[in-house]
Amino acid sequence: MSLIRLENEVKTFNPLRSLIVVLCTVAITYLLSFTVVDQSGETLGIWSCLPAVFMVVYVFATKRVMEALFLAALMGAILCHPDENVVLLLSSTTTDVMMDEDTGWLIVVCGLMGSLICLIEKAGGAFAFGEWAAKRAKSRKSSLMWTWFLGVAIFIDDYLNSLTIGSCMKRLTDKYGVSREMLSYVTSSTAAPLCVLIPISTWAVFAGRVMVQNGWGEEGSEIATFARTIPFNFYGWIAAILVVCVIWKIVPVFGPMKKAEERVANGGPAAPPDSGDIDISNGMDENAIPDNPKVINLFIPIFALISFTLIFNIDMQVGIFFTLLLCYILFIGQKLMTSAEYWDCIVNGIKNMILPLLLCIIAYVFAAMNEEMGFTKYVIDLATAHISPQFLPVVVFCALAVTEFITGTNWGMFVIALPIIIPLAINLAVPLPLACAAVLSAGVLGAHCCFYSDCTVITSAATGCNNFQHAWTQMPYGLLAGGISAIFFLVCGLIMV
Repeated sequence: MSLIRLENEVKTFNPLRSLIVVLCTVAITYLLSFTVVDQSGETLGIWSCLPAVFMVVYVFATKRVMEALFLAALMGAILCHPDENVVLLLSSTTTDVMMDEDTGWLIVVCGLMGSLICLIEKAGGAFAFGEWAAKRAKSRKSSLMWTWFLGVAIFIDDYLNSLTIGSCMKRLTDKYGVSREMLSYVTSSTAAPLCVLIPISTWAVFAGRVMVQNGWGEEGSEIATFARTIPFNFYGWIAAILVVCVIWKIVPVFGPMKKAEERVANGGPAAPPDSGDIDISNGMDENAIPDNPKVINLFIPIFALISFTLIFNIDMQVGIFFTLLLCYILFIGQKLMTSAEYWDCIVNGIKNMILPLLLCIIAYVFAAMNEEMGFTKYVIDLATAHISPQFLPVVVFCALAVTEFITGTNWGMFVIALPIIIPLAINLAVPLPLACAAVLSAGVLGAHCCFYSDCTVITSAATGCNNFQHAWTQMPYGLLAGGISAIFFLVCGLIMV
C-alpha cells in the first residue's frame, strides 16, 4: 500500500506542495538542531541518521535523486552548524569535494572515458562490434551471456567495464527485446563484484593500500594483502554467479525487473522514461552506419587502455591519456576523422558525462556531511558495541551495507570503516581476511542498491537507463545475493572464530 502511495506522489507531483515540504523540512531541521548534543566531538549520535532517513523517503516519494541529495546535505549542514550560514558552508564543502584528489580522478577518468566512447562511436568501432557480436549472439539469452563474458574479461576497473560494455552492447540487446534495466543489471554485476575478486584491479590497489596503512600487512604487500580477502568476498562471488542464473532463468525474473521486461515484451521502449538525459550516447545517432566500420577500432583502444593502465601501476588516469593519444594516431591515420572532428569528440564525450558526474559530486557532498556528522562511525559503534566475536563479520557486513546504501561512496566508506574494523577484529581475534572481506562486500552491496552511487550512475550513463530505475530493478537481486552472503559470513564467523 505504501508503494502505491509513493507511485501516486510521483504521478501527481505538485510543485507548490513540494516547495512547502522543502521549506517545512528546513524549518523543522533548524528547530531540531537546537536539541542536538555533540557528545564526543566526532558524532551527532542518532541525529546523524536524520538526513539519511529523509533522503531515502524523499527519493522513493519523488524519484528526484539530485534534489533529495541536496536537501539531505543541507539538513546535515544545519544539524552540524546551526549558527552558521549553511549556504556558505555547503559552498565551501562543495569546493573541498571538487579539490579532493579522488574527485579530480573521477572527473578526469570518467570525462575522458566519455570522450573515448564518443571516438569509438565516430570511428565505427562500436557499430562493427555490434555486427560482430550479432553473428555470435543469436538470441536474447546469448546476447546477455556475451555481455556477461565481456564484463568478466574487462576486470581491471568497474568504470571501464560498465562504460565500455554498457555502451557497446545496448544496440544488440535492444534488438532481442532486452530491457535496459536488465542490461544495466548484467553490466553492473560484472563490474564492481568482479573487481573485488581480482587482485589486479583498481579496487585491489586502493583497498590493499588502506588495509596496509591501518596495520594489516607490510608496506609493498598491498596486492598480496588484498588477495587474502578474495575467498571471503562472498557478495562478489554470489552476485556474479546470480546474474548467470537469472539469464538462464534458474532464478526467475521478479519484482520491478519483471515489469520492465514485460514493458519491452509488450512493444514498449527498451529504456524506461526519463533516461535520455543520463545516456552517454545522448545526441549520437546509434542507427547511423559508418563508412568503414572495423571491430579493431574498438578492440585496439580497449586493449590499449587495459595495457597502459597495467603498465603504469594500475593507474587508469595515465592509461586513458595514452589511449587517447593512440586513438589520435589510429583514427586520423585511417582517415576516419579529421583533427577537428577528433577534438569535437573529446569535447562532446565530456559533455555527455556532465550529468552523471554532477550526480556523483552531489553524492560526495552529501557523503562529506555524513562524515562530519559521524554517521558511519555511529552505525559501526552501535552495531559492534556489545557483540561477540563470532557475529562480528555478519554484523559488519549488514551494518556497512546499510551505510553504503545511504552514503553511496564505496571507496570513501572503506577509508572510514577499515581503520575501525581492523583493530576491532585484532582485539576480538577475528581473522582479518574475513573481517576486511565483510567491509569490501558491504561496499559492493550498498553501492549496487544505491540510487546515486558511482557504480549505479556510471552504469546508467553507459546503458541509457534512468539511474533510479536501474537501482530499483536491481535491488531485489542485490538483496537476494546480500542475504546469501550474510549467511556465509555468519557460518564462517561461527566456524573460524
